[in-house]
Amino acid sequence: MINIKALSLFCSSGIGDLGLTANNIETVVANELIEERANLFINNNPNCKMFKGNIWELQDQIIDYTKNNYPDLDIILATPPCQGMSSNGMGKMLNDYRKGIRSKHDERNRLIIPTLNIIKAIRPKWIIFENVPNMNNTYIYDENDNFVNIVDYIFKELGDEYVGKATVVNVADYGVPQKRQRLITVLSRTKKGKNYFKEHNTFIPEPTHSQNGNKGKKKWLTLYDAIGNVPAIDATKGHNIDKSVSVIHKVPLLDEKKYFWVSNTPEGESAFNNQCINPKCLYKGNKLHGATVNEDGINKSNSETPLYCEKCGELLPRPYVEDKDGTKRLMKGYVSAYKRMSWDEPASTLTTNFQYVSSDNKIHPTQNRVLSMYEATIIQGISNYNYSFEINGKLVSDSLIRDTIGESVPPKIIDVVAHNILEIEKDVDN
Repeated sequence: MINIKALSLFCSSGIGDLGLTANNIETVVANELIEERANLFINNNPNCKMFKGNIWELQDQIIDYTKNNYPDLDIILATPPCQGMSSNGMGKMLNDYRKGIRSKHDERNRLIIPTLNIIKAIRPKWIIFENVPNMNNTYIYDENDNFVNIVDYIFKELGDEYVGKATVVNVADYGVPQKRQRLITVLSRTKKGKNYFKEHNTFIPEPTHSQNGNKGKKKWLTLYDAIGNVPAIDATKGHNIDKSVSVIHKVPLLDEKKYFWVSNTPEGESAFNNQCINPKCLYKGNKLHGATVNEDGINKSNSETPLYCEKCGELLPRPYVEDKDGTKRLMKGYVSAYKRMSWDEPASTLTTNFQYVSSDNKIHPTQNRVLSMYEATIIQGISNYNYSFEINGKLVSDSLIRDTIGESVPPKIIDVVAHNILEIEKDVDN
């Protein structure tokens, strides 16, 4: 395959497409709903035809433009929104449904319908879907109002023309310093692709890394491998940014209470489990925080976790809220909140909340702060590719940078999949 062209649906700011670009695959057509993300994509892919807006409304235009200009398109990369499929997203959806403020079935999941309309009309040689593993268990109402599994629906709609399968991968197995599972579905209609799939039953390359480095693989990259030598900053005024490293090596400030909780939290632990710091006591046996499943099957954090030392009565450095009368009570939250990361393992999954100290397992292992945006680009693997967060020489907003990083697929996994596609198709004219 030469002069390989791709169409990118739900392209966001273009992080996933970096994996295509690394293999000299040019994204020539793209679609993104949110304008600021589309603008950042265009800034990094200036020759791409961008369709900004709702894919339901733009699908015919995307089809017509692509068929007229790229009638023999090679690849479609589709990364539909995952909030309605992820465990966190589904939890909120079901909670809202119980309150009567939302339909039980998230309409975002139905975006697969116009996606497949485009795919069936354009008939690319290869298709790459990327989403959360829970896509395997997601159901939608199709265009005929049938309640169907979304992955089964994809294969039913594409029929026998394409072969392939959906595979859950951990990006840490491919050298990304982050434990992040994604569902990668790769499909092909080429002769070479079909022959390869018949022999290997997958289009996903063999992992290069493993947790313990067994069977000739390298060990997972740890958080220390990734950011252990990044210069220190702190979540206090005047110390929360180091532009000599990067203009995005910065973190939000912490108020006095949160700084107090964080500064007393050991590596790999949650502030909810902090013990007594009264120098006359230093009792380490205060009950730890946790969660239990109630009779309705709902996981709820323990309500009896102590806020005051059970031995001396002093306030523990645990997250709390204060009532109008000054009464302090333990903040509602799980033991994964206000938790420091560990140096000796990959980072936990980055989300758009990675700069919030209350987010799951996102506090720096030893410094009193969350991850900086610069560190997040390293952990997500973005820093290994050529990408700019500037438009017309001006850095985009922190919120756009944070959301771009947190919602993106690590480009390495698209990179290795794209590379494998090229290896399969090498010197073969389909």
